[in-house]
Amino acid sequence: MTVSGAWRRAAQGAMLLGDDGEVRPTIFAEMSGLAVRHGAINLGQGFPDEDGPTEVLEAAQRAIRDGHNQYAPAMGVPVLREAIADHRERFWGLSADPDREVLVTAGATEALTATLLALLEPGDEVVTFEPFYDLYAAVVALAGATLRPVPLLAPEFEPDLDRLRDSFTDRTRIVLVNNPHNPTGAMLSKEALQLIAELAERHDAVIVADEVYEHLGFESKHTPIATIAGAAERTVSISSAAKTFNVTGWKIGWLVASPALVEAIVAVKQWLTYVNGTPFQHGVAVGLGLPDEFFSGVASSLAHKRNVLSAGLREAGFSVSPSAGGYFVVADATPLGYSDAATLCRELPERAGVAAIPLSAFVTPENRAPYESLVRFAFCKRIDVLESAAARLASMG
Repeated sequence: MTVSGAWRRAAQGAMLLGDDGEVRPTIFAEMSGLAVRHGAINLGQGFPDEDGPTEVLEAAQRAIRDGHNQYAPAMGVPVLREAIADHRERFWGLSADPDREVLVTAGATEALTATLLALLEPGDEVVTFEPFYDLYAAVVALAGATLRPVPLLAPEFEPDLDRLRDSFTDRTRIVLVNNPHNPTGAMLSKEALQLIAELAERHDAVIVADEVYEHLGFESKHTPIATIAGAAERTVSISSAAKTFNVTGWKIGWLVASPALVEAIVAVKQWLTYVNGTPFQHGVAVGLGLPDEFFSGVASSLAHKRNVLSAGLREAGFSVSPSAGGYFVVADATPLGYSDAATLCRELPERAGVAAIPLSAFVTPENRAPYESLVRFAFCKRIDVLESAAARLASMG
């Protein structure tokens, strides 16, 4: 199908528009299709295969029975906005006014989309780290702005701080920070976060912090960038229930920002979903109040899953990068004789019974060379599934 107008810009930004003007299927759709065709374990897409905590699920069911089934208030149900503010204070020591500084959204996706569309003008520039979640490029292009990616290079995926400095210009409007990072599993150092805050202040840029994996730091805990001196007032902090509570289908996200920023974002968000998921919002409010042990347990469980999959990848012959947080681990296929990970990923479902995603899918075309041999695997699955995938991968070695 040939597209036009804003959607052409979005498709082109997401690297899905061919030279013939046709929209290509995403790499996720292609690899998921191959997984189904060959009965492969799908480690390509980052969604869990286990339900979240019973307390959260039952709270949503109870909200349905209690009649919370109509439109929520535009900012989100009060009990959830209060829970978000309390949770932020409890874990990060950051205060927020639940009535003026907290906005509930249709997942982090809508929070990001509404924020970027609200704050960007044509000609603005957005600094972000590459590889990046594919939504970023699509929405930046939709807004008529320009993406200025800063590479994170294997195996550690740490940013070159001089390169980061050089990426800021007098047109920089937003610095978009995903931490912990999808797709690499990296976590930014305190030094990098401080530099981002300094550069944003110097260039009067807004920091948009995609922190959906905030509770999924493994060997060290996540540091929200809003805790860095000078950053809070210019930061839009975005998170979601999806990753912490295994409820990706609920699409309940939120953002926290100064009243002026929230007001601008609401002006766009009201023309997107307006509101969503009233009973699910009640369920998430209960989840945010769970004991500390729940949140630390989620991270330790995922760290174990990371270790199981990483061991299988190494036994298969991959070189595996460390994953410090989130859902994903990156492996280099060069030792297996593959310089093109996309080719390997198209063969893996039939050859090994496992599906994955080439890391080059998250990189702008002109910058793909350092990433061509790298593959992203998701470990947010049941342990028996990961053990089976690891055994299948190890059989390749």
